[in-house]
Amino acid sequence: MTLSRRTLLAAGAGAAVGGLGPVWSASASSGGRRIPVSFGWMDGYQDPATPARLNKVGVLKAGYAAARNVLVLVPGTSAGAAYFLPLARDIVERTRGRWQVWAVERRENGLEDHSMLDAVKAGKAGHQELFDYYLGWLVDPGITEHFQPVPDADVPYARGWGMKVTVGDLHRVVRAAGRRGRRVVLGGHSLGGSIVTAYATWDFGGRPGARALGGLVYIDGGSHPQPVTPEQARQSLESLRAGTPWLAFGGIGAPFLGLFSATGALGTITNPDGPSLGQAFPLLPANLKPPVPATNAGQFGYAVDTETSPGALVAAQVHAGRLAAAGEPRGWDQAGEITPLRRYAEMLSGYEVQGVDGSAWYHPLRLTIDSGAVAAGNANPAQDVLDLKAVHGHRLGRRMPIYAFGAALGGQRVLDGAAFLAAQSGIPDRALTLVERASTYSHNDPSSASPDRNEFLHHLLPFLSRAGR
Repeated sequence: MTLSRRTLLAAGAGAAVGGLGPVWSASASSGGRRIPVSFGWMDGYQDPATPARLNKVGVLKAGYAAARNVLVLVPGTSAGAAYFLPLARDIVERTRGRWQVWAVERRENGLEDHSMLDAVKAGKAGHQELFDYYLGWLVDPGITEHFQPVPDADVPYARGWGMKVTVGDLHRVVRAAGRRGRRVVLGGHSLGGSIVTAYATWDFGGRPGARALGGLVYIDGGSHPQPVTPEQARQSLESLRAGTPWLAFGGIGAPFLGLFSATGALGTITNPDGPSLGQAFPLLPANLKPPVPATNAGQFGYAVDTETSPGALVAAQVHAGRLAAAGEPRGWDQAGEITPLRRYAEMLSGYEVQGVDGSAWYHPLRLTIDSGAVAAGNANPAQDVLDLKAVHGHRLGRRMPIYAFGAALGGQRVLDGAAFLAAQSGIPDRALTLVERASTYSHNDPSSASPDRNEFLHHLLPFLSRAGR
């Protein structure tokens, strides 16, 4: 699964840190209606070690500013704000505009270079140009205009982008969402669930973050009540200091999983029936390649579907279908699965929005380390080692509604964690919505499933109806 060390080192040579993009607006179509969509960056937590231009947090908004309720969604490991856009449109439409949805773009995504992605989205470049700019240059020295990855040496401060910084950024988002008396519900997918617990139990001047929230939503993620040991926390910090700031997702180092994801997803939309460029690319891991020549859609589907995607990438999988039985090259057969492949491709590419996609090319390893000490928001020695303040797990308030949906990766553990969190604050069972679908829903199906078949959405809508104004 891992790219060669020589290739990774060569890819990082001479790179420069990217900047933060402008605000961009559009209207996304959903069920015949035009739903306003906008993306932009706001001032985030002022981390003294981070350059000012990166002390930002992004927000992708879907819905109407006049909505009295806002659902703030936090993406998981190696995911970006656009991951939630199709789901956000479904929520806005089905709540008849009573809810606006804000998806968080963490600060690490300000390091990404979206120039060619944006050009393709705008119809100003093609799939071959996209592929060559982000990946083809790695094996073709004749490609001189191309993406430049960020060397680890240029971003030493990213080793400090853990839960403290993430919660600080999220605090700015939640406060902005709650202006003019709007009710805010906070939700997260995968690792985003741990961030939800951290925020709700965080100590903000003696008050828990939950004071500003009207509900919590866990999408196949959350925090285990048992924290890591202080020894484990210290060892993780020592390893971080000596190594890269970034997580290698599924064994694929930064930024290459994000590049594979964004280019493959966008090619699935803009040139679905063309012969796969990724399949012929020598640096794409062999276990992501179909055994027969495939189209761009066939290649992408093969790499992410539960039946053919490698186990190391379980956190990236969906139920999307299978390779077509015939064709040269082979296309993709949806075969009645709950996640339309194009919808998932829209999520990962951020197809309808400039400057943002659904992947995080650089995921801070420190954030993953810190998540192991959140532990249902109870003080523990590991939090002392990591300088965390998720300590108000008993002060969520007895009226805090909680919805937890367990899929293939988290399953019953997600429900148990939510129930534990509720019990320690005295939240009654009637305030809990607990749904376990580990045998039928992959890790990403709750967000990507077609709305008419999405059980996560089916239970979310009445939950929001009860939690909203």
